[in-house]
Amino acid sequence: MLVKELKRGIISENPILILALGLCPALAVSTSVKNGLGMGIAVTIVLSITNVIISIVKNWIPSKVRIPCYIVIIATFVTMLQMFMKVYTPALDSQLGIFIPLITVNCVIMARAEAFASKFNPVRSFVDGIVMGLGFTVALVILSAFRELLGANKLFDLLVIPGFQPMTVFILAPGGFFVIAFVMAMVNIIKAKKEAKAKS
Repeated sequence: MLVKELKRGIISENPILILALGLCPALAVSTSVKNGLGMGIAVTIVLSITNVIISIVKNWIPSKVRIPCYIVIIATFVTMLQMFMKVYTPALDSQLGIFIPLITVNCVIMARAEAFASKFNPVRSFVDGIVMGLGFTVALVILSAFRELLGANKLFDLLVIPGFQPMTVFILAPGGFFVIAFVMAMVNIIKAKKEAKAKS
């Protein structure tokens, strides 16, 4: 069961690579593996906690105001997370900047609140938050690794290939679009081959 859920979040329903959700923060923070990992962990924490809270209170929220209520719940935990980061990881907080508060309206979190947490029990909602957050984190780390390696010839601020001339464009937005498109294309090609093999 756990393996199936992990496969769903990381592979078959990956928020970035399959569902194409959260592409704006993915482009913005995937310039280094540290930033991508930090953002992924932050989103996973907020997603899992808010999924549980929304699942618990869903029956008390009038349908006409459910989205504003979800935003208030998410914003509360994002604010708490940012305060924690300012105290314990100030360098990462400074690097991620405005993108931490913007987790509040991240379409990954809003989509899971509306599509999953509002329909299922707290335990299933928590598991969904963890696996979808892990999928988001894995995708961010993959994108960040490509961009940091090609654009700065570094991983975790360590030189990777002596003598390699980095291509700065990969640290910039156009390079981010190219890397996301390339990785998504590779994932779709592999997925299509597996589906074709399963049918034959």
